[in-house]
This record gives sequence, structure tokens and C-alpha cells, in this order.
Amino acid sequence: MVQKSIRGLAAIALMLGALPAAAEKKIIKIDGSSTVYPITEAVAEEFMKTHPDIQVTVGISGTGGGFKKFCRGETDISDASRPILRKEMDACLDAAIQYYELPVAFDALTVMINPKNTWAATMTVAELKKIWEPAAQGQVTKWNQANPAWPDKALKLYGAGSDSGTFDYFTEAINGKAKSSRGDYTASEDDNVLVQGIASDEGALGYFGLAYYVENKDRLKAVAVNAGNGGVLPSEQTVMDGTYQPLARPIFIYPSKRSSKKPEVQAFVEFYLKNAPSLVKEVKYVPLPNEEYAGVLARFQSGQAGTAFGGKAEIGVKIQDLLKRKPKI
Repeated sequence: MVQKSIRGLAAIALMLGALPAAAEKKIIKIDGSSTVYPITEAVAEEFMKTHPDIQVTVGISGTGGGFKKFCRGETDISDASRPILRKEMDACLDAAIQYYELPVAFDALTVMINPKNTWAATMTVAELKKIWEPAAQGQVTKWNQANPAWPDKALKLYGAGSDSGTFDYFTEAINGKAKSSRGDYTASEDDNVLVQGIASDEGALGYFGLAYYVENKDRLKAVAVNAGNGGVLPSEQTVMDGTYQPLARPIFIYPSKRSSKKPEVQAFVEFYLKNAPSLVKEVKYVPLPNEEYAGVLARFQSGQAGTAFGGKAEIGVKIQDLLKRKPKI
């Protein structure tokens, strides 16, 4: 009797093994920037509603961590809050991985303080540099060391981890060199960790993408950044008119050219670009103009692979300048 049952189970197992592969979901693997994550996650959720046979997974390893996986062939698409860097281009080239560089939105990288902070509603780029440059490590520990008019109060810093594209962009824009920063601060690629820290400490100062600020603006206060023409707060309007400088930046997805030959990846990328105008706004980033999305989609569909940034981050790129650049391998 027992032997018969075992044979029955074996038969069921064989039958299950013989089920057509079509019953299995196709998987699209995405990883990278925590800044881009809210957009990609929103797109993935909408896409899977109309494509129940496809599963989209979205990870948060930071832009640098995402490119490491992407250039090892472990993911289909990399989210990035800065353009691909030269060393990442070389790693992809060594692995024969080509990619499309597709701008999907603009971010206003936002400097944040605790709502109880009444003294630093506006900060100059020079003040930010004085606080964040490598020489400040262990030296600038109180607010009045950055500006004598500010109180003799402990300064608690929160910022992006070193695998984050936000870290690369902020250090380039404020300190003048990517990855050049003091190290004695609370660092994380998970922006929710930084939100918690700033929201709970009156002496806190930190930075991350606009969407996380908007989602938590009842617990945080955005700083108006003065780059020489008075303080400017981050917003869709100040990004569009080019006045929020130097912290407005394009953000991207990088689909692998090889993966894009799969029907499910091609369908996802086309869905992403066609639905980005509404979904980008929904998650509180700044969408590109509709004609720019049409141009980005045409770039993908016509097979224009490579990067238009030459392997380095650039500060001050405006929306209308993005598609004038031609990608190169």
C-alpha cells in the first residue's frame, strides 16, 4: 500500500515536471539607485497588472552597486541616479554587455534639516562645502563652525552611502570632486533610514532625492540652496526653469541590449517610457516633456546604444539639453 502511494506521488511529480514551461512566469531583474526606485517600482506594479505572466523584481543596491551586478550580467536593467562611469563602462565592455542610456525624469537632490531648525532655512554652496568636504571630518562638528550666526549646537549628518549615485552627484556638485567627502556621518543607500535620522534630531542635516522629501515633508524641512543668486527651494518649477542649481539632475534606466531582445524586457521598457509622464509625477519627481519621452523611446527602438556622458558625471545639465547628446559605445 505504501509502495503504491509512493508510486502515485512519483507519478504526480512526473506530471508536474511535464507541465508546459509557459506556466512559469518570465522574470525581469532590475537593481540600482534608491532614488530611481520609486519610479521603477510604480511602473513595475502597473506593468504586472496587464502582464500577469511576467514578474518584475526591483532591488536597491545603489547606482554603483547596481552597475556592478548589471556589468556581471546578473540584471536586465540598472536604475541610475547619475550617468554610467568610465570604470563601469569598461567592466560592461569586458563582459560584452552593451546598454541603452534612457533618461526617465529629473530629480531635485534635496538638502534637509529637522523642522525645529530655525536658523538654516537657506544655505550657500560654500556653507554646504564647509560642512561636507573631507577636511571637515572631525573638525566641523557644530553649526556655528559653518556660519557664526548659527547656534553652538551639535551637527548630526546623514547622507548617501558610497555606492549611491546621489553620493557621487552631491560630492561633485558641492565639494567639486565625485566621492570626495568627510566620512564621519550616518550613511545609507536606503533613503528611509536617512529620513528617520533627520526627522528625529533637531541638529540634523542630510540630503537625498526629492521624492523622499515630498513623501515625508511633514517630518522634514527642505533647505533653499543659494548658488549665488539667492536661495532656491527644490520644486518642479525650479527644475524646469533651471534655477535649482547645482542640485537638479537627470536620472536614468539602463536596459541591457542583450536583455532587450527578450519580448518581455522590450515590452517593459516601452511601457515605462509611455507611462512615465504620469507615474513620474505621481511619485513626486519631475517628468520630462512629452516630446522628450518620445525621443527617448525612439532612441531605444532604433537601437542607439551607449552613453552620451563619456563616463563622467556632469553638473548643471538641463532638460532641454538631454536629447541633443548622441550616445556612443
